Amino acid sequence: MTTMYTPPAMGYDRAITIFSPDGRLYQVEYAFEAVKRGWTTVGVRCREGVVLAVEKRRVTKLQDTASVEKVHKIDDHIAAAFAGIASDARVLIEIAREYALLNRLLYDEPIDVEVLVSKICDIKQAYTQHGGVRPFGVAFLFGGVDRKGPQLFMTEPSGVYIGYYAYAIGGGSSTVVDILEKKYSYDMSLDDAIILALYSLNAVVEGGIDSTRVEIAVIDVKTKQFKKLTTSEIDRYIELMKMRGV
Repeated sequence: MTTMYTPPAMGYDRAITIFSPDGRLYQVEYAFEAVKRGWTTVGVRCREGVVLAVEKRRVTKLQDTASVEKVHKIDDHIAAAFAGIASDARVLIEIAREYALLNRLLYDEPIDVEVLVSKICDIKQAYTQHGGVRPFGVAFLFGGVDRKGPQLFMTEPSGVYIGYYAYAIGGGSSTVVDILEKKYSYDMSLDDAIILALYSLNAVVEGGIDSTRVEIAVIDVKTKQFKKLTTSEIDRYIELMKMRGV
């Protein structure tokens, strides 16, 4: 009696183009693990706009934290924050900026948030099905305000994107999502959304947050303009968070 030869699992582990017998792509799953090891990133969408807040860590004592940028302006009305491999994020952010600029040049109007997210995810998905490449080990939260109103999308390394009212990626994301599910309300003000984002980050950041350990950007529905909060503004919101206890 002859038995069918089964290739070792290592073969599925090493090749991006080969499915395992149970339909998994291990390299894509490893990319998800890179995201889970990233810094905690939170997005909150409300009727007044969108908030993106990211934990910032001092890797070494001599590091200038001001030089570390975790929330990036894509266009006047769109921002992106990420968790995962920073070099992968940098490449995709530059591509996103090119798409946004091209849309303005061709159609003389700002690009819709979902259209931009879809284009970035097309690139991500393509890198899951070709030999000689690897998946992008990064997840994004894209936030913005377009003709449909406030928008918040999460993108996965696999190329999937999903719209959310509030979400978190990176390390500690499960704890943050639990908090958001309990505390979130779409009718909250933009100030309340900022305080909620800080409160959820404070629950997972070791030693608690301060203005040097968090980066926040907002886009409100009135101006549709990207704005990054200063350290003094963040300090004020942290004091409000402590006073309210959310």
